[in-house]
Amino acid sequence: MQRSQVSPPTRRRLVHAAAAIIATLAVVSVSACSTTSAPPSDTPNTTVTEGGELVIGAEQEPDCADWIATCGGSIWGTYVMQIPTMPAVFETRLVDDVWSPVASDLMSEEPEAVMQGEKQVITYRLNPEAVWSDGTPITSADLSYTALQIRDGDDIFDKTGYTGIESIETPDPQTAIVTLSGPYAGWRSLFSVYGVLPAHLLEGQDRAAIMKDGYDFSGGPWKIDSWNRGTSVTLVPNENYWGEKPHLEKVTFMFLPDTAAAFQALKSGQVDALYPSAQLDAVKQIEAGLPGISSAVDARSGNLEALWFNNSVAPFDSKAVRTAVAYSLDRDAIVKRLFGDLGVESAQQSFNTPIVGAFGSDDFSVYTTDLDRVDEIMTADGWKKNADGVWAKGGETASFTLNTLAGNKRRDLTVQIIQSQLQGAGFEMDIKAVTPADLFGTIAPQGDFQAGLWAIVDTFPDPTLSSSFGSANIPSEANGFSGINFYRVDVPELDPLLAEIDSELDVDARVAASQEADAIIAEEVPSIPIDTVPNVLLWSEKVGGPLSINPVEGPFWNLAAWGLAG
Repeated sequence: MQRSQVSPPTRRRLVHAAAAIIATLAVVSVSACSTTSAPPSDTPNTTVTEGGELVIGAEQEPDCADWIATCGGSIWGTYVMQIPTMPAVFETRLVDDVWSPVASDLMSEEPEAVMQGEKQVITYRLNPEAVWSDGTPITSADLSYTALQIRDGDDIFDKTGYTGIESIETPDPQTAIVTLSGPYAGWRSLFSVYGVLPAHLLEGQDRAAIMKDGYDFSGGPWKIDSWNRGTSVTLVPNENYWGEKPHLEKVTFMFLPDTAAAFQALKSGQVDALYPSAQLDAVKQIEAGLPGISSAVDARSGNLEALWFNNSVAPFDSKAVRTAVAYSLDRDAIVKRLFGDLGVESAQQSFNTPIVGAFGSDDFSVYTTDLDRVDEIMTADGWKKNADGVWAKGGETASFTLNTLAGNKRRDLTVQIIQSQLQGAGFEMDIKAVTPADLFGTIAPQGDFQAGLWAIVDTFPDPTLSSSFGSANIPSEANGFSGINFYRVDVPELDPLLAEIDSELDVDARVAASQEADAIIAEEVPSIPIDTVPNVLLWSEKVGGPLSINPVEGPFWNLAAWGLAG
């Protein structure tokens, strides 16, 4: 499953330049008792003291805290509120240098998935010590409530996997048995990407209203103490958490969408840590050295930035136009301009991000700048350049508006480069700045755009092409505007392959289907991958603990282990 991110983050330790993006990771399944290694770190863990508080800069304020709804699509909401407070069945951890799903301590044992005829049956056994912050046990009723809210609800961000649920049995409080209508290879993402909701507090209530502005329950190490819209979110320890309890008394996430202001806040001591976009000035400052500031950079990322097309409206309802635009761009030049100082110089050639790179291909590599090819494609499709040098056909021009957000210098530069490159190829592009709430709350779900530039973030180490490109995931009034195929991609020969990727249990066959789907996507050019945004974490000498970046769960995945440096 993927979340939207208007201002993508980045991860891995810096002291030296980051290596090129790793694109051959394999996803493995491991048991709850498997030995896992900690994420890589170039500095030793720091002893921490008990108590105290930290202030952390956050680039993006979520629109709501109802994580299963379309308004909860911001990855920053996941980082700063969902993961610290919502229990999940599987977590993403590093196993033999591969980011993999590992059963969490919510489970008493590894969930078991078996085929019974054509149906897949998954048995979950919960840890009897697991409780909500009010002391109520976390039970199978919570899994049942969560699954049915997603499967049967309207305005759901992404129903992938849940639509196949035929039944949920709860023979006892610690056991849930989920029966799927057919095999689902990504079954570990169930109750993991969204987590688990408390049935005893939400059943029969208006979940969306209760969770919209934050909530006072928790099944994780932290609770939301307050959310001051436009300013900050504050977390405090969950005193009833059954696992490792936080060292800190309080953590405040201060919303700082302007990267320059965020860096100044870090250098002045107003914030103690930062997870900034890989902005040009940020990269230069990191390389020059920041006194008293440690840094980590990781190119092994799940953050994919792309030029997204609405395939249902002009001019991008034409495959010829989409293909010609792909041959108009010098994507490598864009990436080198943005991330060359970090050693990242090549464009992303697949919509499978590096954390699921084994399922991808390099089929988009055929699209390099070729203006003769652009002329050939457009002319064959009946277009002719007008007096202004813009392609025209039937009284219409190859003109469009690209939606993005202001305040992000790297993205501003990206759209300016794209605008210039397309202008030289005969396409006219205007730039329109919109808010994250408008973009992902109404504009994209309702298809009220022609093109956009934003990032999607894989929120589980499993291929998720169907979420973005499966026709069943096109938001519409009929499905309550659920799904994140904002691009209105509807390719008949692609849908069966996407279904096979989701259902095939044989890894080799699944990889083959995914790479075949990749080839069709590259042929149809429903959108164009630009770059995989590397991840950056910065922190002051005040901060102690095993700081590192989880490419799926973000930099605050182990916030309970953070503290004031001892």
